Amino acid sequence: MKTYSKLTAEQISALEAQLCRCDDWSLIEVSEDFNPRYVRNSNFSGHIRLGSFNKSFTLAGGLQKHSGIYHATLHNVVVGDDCLIENVGSYIANYVIGDASCIENVTEIITTGTSAFGNGVSVDVMNETGGREVLIHDNLSSHEAYIMCLYRHMPAMVEKLKAITAKYVASVSSEMGTVGSNVEIIDVKQIHNVKIGDYARIKGASRLCNGSINSCKEAPTHIGMNVIADDFIISTGSEVSDGVILTRCFVGQACMLGHAYSASDSLFFSNCQEENGEACALFAGPYTVTHHKSTLLIAGMFSFMNAGSGSNQSNHMYKLGPIHQGIMERGAKTTSDSYILWPAKIGAFSLVMGRHVNNLDSTDLPFSYLIEQQGISYIVPGVNLKSVGTIRDAKKWPKRDKRKDPNRLDQINFNLLSPYTIQKMFAGIEILEKLREASGHRADNYYYKKAIIRNAALFKGIHYYETAITKFLGNSLISRIENCSIHSDEDLQKALRPDSSTGSGKWVDISGLIAPASSIDQICNGIENGSIADTKSLSKAFACIHSNYYSYEWTWAYDAIKRFFGIDPANITRKQAIDIIKQWKNAVVGLDKLIYDDARKEFALSAMTSFGADGDKNRRDEDFANVRGGTFDENPFVQEVLDHIKRKSALGDAMIAKLSK
Repeated sequence: MKTYSKLTAEQISALEAQLCRCDDWSLIEVSEDFNPRYVRNSNFSGHIRLGSFNKSFTLAGGLQKHSGIYHATLHNVVVGDDCLIENVGSYIANYVIGDASCIENVTEIITTGTSAFGNGVSVDVMNETGGREVLIHDNLSSHEAYIMCLYRHMPAMVEKLKAITAKYVASVSSEMGTVGSNVEIIDVKQIHNVKIGDYARIKGASRLCNGSINSCKEAPTHIGMNVIADDFIISTGSEVSDGVILTRCFVGQACMLGHAYSASDSLFFSNCQEENGEACALFAGPYTVTHHKSTLLIAGMFSFMNAGSGSNQSNHMYKLGPIHQGIMERGAKTTSDSYILWPAKIGAFSLVMGRHVNNLDSTDLPFSYLIEQQGISYIVPGVNLKSVGTIRDAKKWPKRDKRKDPNRLDQINFNLLSPYTIQKMFAGIEILEKLREASGHRADNYYYKKAIIRNAALFKGIHYYETAITKFLGNSLISRIENCSIHSDEDLQKALRPDSSTGSGKWVDISGLIAPASSIDQICNGIENGSIADTKSLSKAFACIHSNYYSYEWTWAYDAIKRFFGIDPANITRKQAIDIIKQWKNAVVGLDKLIYDDARKEFALSAMTSFGADGDKNRRDEDFANVRGGTFDENPFVQEVLDHIKRKSALGDAMIAKLSK
């Protein structure tokens, strides 16, 4: 335990000789090895505690400065060891500053009254008029926010969840702000009621008021030039810079906000990247990305989403105000100049092109194209399953997870095919077959929820969904038996027996966490009955579901095999399993070949337009090959597709041989 003592008469004389002033020197305490030599031209008031100043800082370019306090005014401040505080224009008041932190050229750093530092701020997300508000706090996950925002059909649970947040808010409220250890605060104008974590870097910010900048050694947080933030929380590993303006916002882990982006009443969760555009009442789940100045995301929920330039939505019909909301399920994307009139709900991994004003609902038709022609919305079901872009996205998301903090707030499932998306394909097949039966096989168009599905698109959609279901169920079956010794039908049936009853029935995507609906209901009931009584217990409950995903997935797939193949896994034979694996092999290879053909379009002659400037065909081909990294067959993604075909074919053959013995 570090000990402090009152200043000696010699130390007071030395400080006064160095133009330091204090109305009551008896209120200042210093560490045992405090050296007054490194405190100059400074004023002190209130209770002050100063550490030692033994080390130097090496700044960018190699300049060295010794730790100490120079040209500053401090009121009720605790300064840790080896800090550098220099050129404070106004004053620092009511702060505890950790060891080895550097504060230079700031105007003021102040805590006034009792503050919760952004914790407990109410964010009117999705509905600007209120009713779906989320209370933000340091440990907020996208899943907790999802439940608080969307589960308003359980008012008692929501009130208990708010009470859990209030309990945490009370635990972090204080009259003293904190600046952690190894923090840099340089060229900042105003910091009011802000809690700053270890290793944070704040350089050139204009105003930071009522917030928390959570940071740690493994995942430092950076706040850059001209940032203005009011009523906010920024999580570990994030970067907010270049004129960003935030009002009542939560920024999750490893997010990047820059290039004058502005947002109000919005939530951004893990690995979001927002630049140039604008957000209002936005629920941005993990990997929501927008880069363009002309793009507005408003009153909607998104995740794993990339917004094209000029993307826009409307939540205001000039009647009862901005009350309409929309949801684009995971992986849905928009092209340039797309528009959606809320309320609407867009199915998972769908692509939206054009201007849609018919309040679309394609939630049960995932992996679709939504195309507008002459004011009419067309749906092309399932076609995105064969898109090279969809597969590329699914592969890049895990690689682009920049979270370094060992305590991850969001439990993210990256799977493209899961019980969540496959159940929608089952529903999609049923919808398409009913449309076909109702209007006949030869109808030119089929009408579904204010949109049109063309004849060829309907028949292909059924095929795409059936192929994807076969692939998913085959994957699950093979994963289950791959490492098991199977010498009889009884061995096979035993290996396939589920580990848990959890997983049957409906599945949901709770903003990145794919889970059985029953498990989420169990969490909600736990909140309501008090068995989940704090934020830490709630985070553990979500993490438990995530860690058991594959066990729960198999329980769902076990039931789905009977539904889709007409085979009861409880009585399955090796011959029947071999038949499923053969169908799986055909599905995997078939989809990969479609993806391969889609990728080839990127190397067609039309794609070479504008290449080979000022030259002939040979120069064009060489220019194209050098820019794109070689010929089509040399492309890394194409090679991966071909390798995937080989690996999965070999796996299927091995499983068939194993079951044939």
